[in-house]
Amino acid sequence: MTSIAGQYRIITVCTGNICRSPMAELMLAEAAAAEQLTGVEVDSAGITAYEAGRPIDPRAGRTLAAHNISSRLHIAREWRPEWFQSRELILALDVDHYGWLRQAAPDRASVAKIRMLRSFDPAVEGADPLDQGIEDPWYGGHADFDATWELIQAAVPGILAHVRAAQHRDSAGHPVRSNS
Repeated sequence: MTSIAGQYRIITVCTGNICRSPMAELMLAEAAAAEQLTGVEVDSAGITAYEAGRPIDPRAGRTLAAHNISSRLHIAREWRPEWFQSRELILALDVDHYGWLRQAAPDRASVAKIRMLRSFDPAVEGADPLDQGIEDPWYGGHADFDATWELIQAAVPGILAHVRAAQHRDSAGHPVRSNS
C-alpha cells in the first residue's frame, strides 16, 4: 500500500474528534517518531460535526500531557469522504464508528482500509469488532481517560508493525527487495 509521495497515511476516527481519535492520533505520531518510522502521517476526524472547530477535551489533553505529548494544536474536524482514497489505514475507535465508516465507504478498496484500532491489540486482535471498542471517556472522569490511554497504547506496537510491513510491499502487495 503506497500512497502519494511515499507517505503512509493513517486516520483515527471517533464521534466528535475531541477525545479518543485525537489521543490515538497524537500517540501514534509520537510512537512513530520515537521509533524513527519515516513516511508516516497520522491525523484524526469525527463522524459528526458536533465538536468541529473545538480544541481537544481538557481531560484528554491532560492525559496526553502526563505522557509528554502536546495536544495544544488539535482542532476537531468532521470526516470528509475523499479521505477514503487518500488514507491507507482508517482506524475506528468504537464499533459505531466502524459501522458508519463501512457504510459510507464508496467501494471495496475503501472498506478494506477500515479496521478497529484495537484489532492491533494482541489481547483482542481476533475478537469480534463489538469486543474491540473503546468507550467514550467524555461521559466519565480522569480514570476513564487513563483507561482510554491504556487501550490505545496496547494497540500502538501492532499498528506500527503493520505500517512497517506495508511500507515494505509494493503497490501489487509484493515484498520490496533492497539492493544491499
